[in-house]
Amino acid sequence: MPSVRGGFELKMAGKGVAKKGALIAIISDEDTVTGFLLGGIGELNAKREGNFLIVNKDTPVNHIEDVFRSFLKRDDIAIILINQNIADDIRPAIDAHLEVVPTVLEIPSKEHPYDPSKDSILRRAKGMFSSEDFR
Repeated sequence: MPSVRGGFELKMAGKGVAKKGALIAIISDEDTVTGFLLGGIGELNAKREGNFLIVNKDTPVNHIEDVFRSFLKRDDIAIILINQNIADDIRPAIDAHLEVVPTVLEIPSKEHPYDPSKDSILRRAKGMFSSEDFR
């Protein structure tokens, strides 16, 4: 059953727990993706689909959103990392994702610092607790 707290509904059914060996996907600029690939997160599934997207100034927003939605549908992905400035371009799709898995984490890039006020998970977390919870 979905839990509701602070006006946000988190859907826990179905993909509530990541399976062992699940992947991290990344949607980011070339430098960030390269760093993560060198760190060992690059994978291809049985359909030869990668778990990363390199975004540059010429990448169409609809392509970014399509890849993001395809990552959401894959059962082998547990975490999606996305640069916050890219997340801003597809904010409605990110805000519409209410499942726990895959978890979407917004990360900074070297040109764009992290802004906590834009992070959808942080906004949801703030809505779950009140100052009374910490007394």
